[in-house]
Amino acid sequence: MSHKRIPKRKAAIAAGSVAALGAAALLLPNANASQDGAADNATPKTLKATDASDLAAKLSQALGGAFAGSYYDSAKQQLVVNVVGGDNNNLVVQAKKAGAAVRQVENSTAELKSAARTLRTKATIPGTAWAVDPRTNKVVVTADSTVTGAKWDRLQSTVQGLGSGTATLKKSAGTFKTFVSGGDAIFAQTQGGGVRCSLGFNVTASDGSPAFLTAGHCGVAAKQWSDSQNGQPIATVDQATFPGSDFSLVKYDDPNTQAPSEVNAGNGQTVQIKQAADATVGATVFRMGSTTGLHNGTVTGLDATVNFQSETNPGGVDTVNGLIQTNVCAEAGDSGGSLFTQDGSAVGLTSGGSGDCTAGGETFFQPVTAALQATGATLGAGNGAGAGGQAGGGQQAGGGQQAGGDQSGTAAPGDQSGTAAPGDQSGTAAPGDQSGTANPGDQSGAANPGDQSGAVNPGDQSGAGDGSGIAQSQ
Repeated sequence: MSHKRIPKRKAAIAAGSVAALGAAALLLPNANASQDGAADNATPKTLKATDASDLAAKLSQALGGAFAGSYYDSAKQQLVVNVVGGDNNNLVVQAKKAGAAVRQVENSTAELKSAARTLRTKATIPGTAWAVDPRTNKVVVTADSTVTGAKWDRLQSTVQGLGSGTATLKKSAGTFKTFVSGGDAIFAQTQGGGVRCSLGFNVTASDGSPAFLTAGHCGVAAKQWSDSQNGQPIATVDQATFPGSDFSLVKYDDPNTQAPSEVNAGNGQTVQIKQAADATVGATVFRMGSTTGLHNGTVTGLDATVNFQSETNPGGVDTVNGLIQTNVCAEAGDSGGSLFTQDGSAVGLTSGGSGDCTAGGETFFQPVTAALQATGATLGAGNGAGAGGQAGGGQQAGGGQQAGGDQSGTAAPGDQSGTAAPGDQSGTAAPGDQSGTANPGDQSGAANPGDQSGAVNPGDQSGAGDGSGIAQSQ
């Protein structure tokens, strides 16, 4: 479908007007108001997840080597801080006075990082991942379905060598892949065919021009991006990093593009993005993607390393470090989409994982804070941007043959990711109409011309439709 260029555009972030209703209900009420703790300073304070993240950062600095990670207890709305060296009561008292719940653990942060280095040296195998889990005070190692035979034996031996008190090993039913195909859908043409990804967050580049963040593997795959399938480019990649990290800075070609700092949560609701924040294990987060819409879940690990099978070097591996691990589901086409909190903090960009929004799995995200620091960009509108500008109904249809059908996702049964009934996965199409789910092994994310499975009729709860466009002609 052709794309008509008009000088002034209004761009918006968010991957679809349709959301899983359960996730939307959790997102919109803003129920987690901050409360003061008891008068006794030693009593853990009741905190919002964002405040818990800020406190964790402060305590990490204050406790130094005694700090062994932290996590958010969402049931109690408390920050739990791990401390080693129990004889140092002053540190425990300091953490408690700051408002955290404190528990003493065996493994220090340095020891857990040392274990991760051993894994990088001995077990960088395609289809593996590991992350620090502060709730267990261990490194959790995951192997996907491709890790078998000698590779499995090697991985298992390495984990056993670290000791059961330091690392654990589990299997994933899916295959770790990037989610090329994802907030608002963005499209590009490559020699290998069409590619679709998702817009993450609108930002202002260091030179003041309007831009957006998306996944690095999207920016590496193609230089120019459109807001409609087969449309004229509206944005050009300025910086792209993958592997190692997974982020791209893409500048809008029209300097007058209006790019409000918000996420369209669906059903006419938007969430204003006010700041970037580091993820906290245990915190509830929301992901928006052009394939599956709005889903929510929990941060399960930090500083994760994922070893993707290389798409350019047969038998090679593309390793990405420093990622956020979650149980929020995702599928092909969600790459680059926004991970954020209920109070409007930008947290991550969808990278990859295993599974889908039916079977579950693990999904990994590039931290937004690291992407902003590396690119020099800042969150918020660019030149001429009008605050509160809504996403327009850009031509978001299509998205057919997207990267392999086993593309990240992590909604384990019983978790909160999406809370939609099977067959009503807020953008997940029914079998045979996968709107971004591809032929196995097809990593191109090529769109299927004529496939309108991403377009939404009024009241249709499947796909990214009206309100999900990157740009709207004025």
